[in-house]
Amino acid sequence: MDSNLILTAAAILALLIASGFFSGSETALTAVSRGKLRARADKGDRAAERALKVTDDSERLIGAVLLGNNLVNILATSLATVLFTGLFGESGVAAATLVMTALVVVFAEVLPKTYAITNSEIASTRVAPFIAVVVTIFSPVVNMVRAIVRGVLYLFGVKVEAETNILSVREEIVGAISLGHSEGAVEKEHRDRLLGALDLGDRTVEEIMLHRSQIEMIDVALSTLEMVEICLKSPYTRLPIFKDNPENIIGVIHAKDLLRAIYAHQPDDEGDPLRNFDIMSVAMEPYFVPETTTLDDQMRQFLRRHTHFALVVDEYGALQGLITLEDILEEIVGEITDEFDTSADHPMRRTDTGDYIVDGAMTIRDLNRANDWALPDDEANTVAGLVIHEAQTIPTTGQVFSFHGFRFEVMARKDNRITRLKIRKLM
Repeated sequence: MDSNLILTAAAILALLIASGFFSGSETALTAVSRGKLRARADKGDRAAERALKVTDDSERLIGAVLLGNNLVNILATSLATVLFTGLFGESGVAAATLVMTALVVVFAEVLPKTYAITNSEIASTRVAPFIAVVVTIFSPVVNMVRAIVRGVLYLFGVKVEAETNILSVREEIVGAISLGHSEGAVEKEHRDRLLGALDLGDRTVEEIMLHRSQIEMIDVALSTLEMVEICLKSPYTRLPIFKDNPENIIGVIHAKDLLRAIYAHQPDDEGDPLRNFDIMSVAMEPYFVPETTTLDDQMRQFLRRHTHFALVVDEYGALQGLITLEDILEEIVGEITDEFDTSADHPMRRTDTGDYIVDGAMTIRDLNRANDWALPDDEANTVAGLVIHEAQTIPTTGQVFSFHGFRFEVMARKDNRITRLKIRKLM
């Protein structure tokens, strides 16, 4: 009898150790950063490579570990019930429940999980070989359980795809960055840059392009001297050239190319240095892109074509605006200013009273980034567009609206465009 008691107690102890192993392994393998494991694996760390392989199929991994953990916990509880019933009779059931609950919670759950979450990289690489064996052994049972679960969910109208990931890598990164910012570990500027780079694939050139009404152009019918004067007065280095009407873009002139060509041009005998100069001889072919192109794709095209300037057209080929590489980079690093930019050109400024004077063409995204606000940009790209959408009309100067926790006052309007607004956050 004594030997049976000792063997049963030893079996319970072994099962508790196994339970702690499964609990700690689950926490370590799910908490560890796959990015760090990948970096170590790329440097030749075979343990990290095994851990990566084990965590490839997270559903199968968790299923196998939970199955093993439940098996040892139930078996340990059953043996403890037999042991305590033999020692204390019927009251041994209650004693076994209390003792096993305390042992499992402390030594098989809290203790191993605490160690695993604080040393996830070391723990995951150490347990990976053993868990790989467990996953292989329990794979048939896990697959069967997976099929049963999906079948039951399907009966309730819930479809789970075979390769469904609960959280995508991109969402994990965005969540980690946002959490780091809220906890003070990531500066606002760093958060904006990282999230800006991640958002390039979800945003289109239509959202950030310079509208056609604001594009500076050159009429090919002008004299060469007038064209040069326009180029000199403009703060831009590239200007579109149109013929007959602004919709008919026939070329793009670069100020440096124009200067170089004028310098090399030979004046005629009559003394007019630009008399026979043809600006189209140095103009570049216009590059058109559809307004639905993503910023990520457009940046790749700019790099591939070795150009920084594109004209945006809609599905009918009508000119909508223009976009430059600088516009895309500003979505990542923020506003880029140079010696030609003045404070008056800035689309937003703060008044002494705490209000914000905002250009109506300023994008909602830029306004949110600058002030850490959360105005919705689903229905409109610009601040003026948001006001018009919410008001369901084109407001007049002086009208005031309150929505989304902000007060909007229309300060200036030109034709049907809201050009300037005053915004104040409501407390």
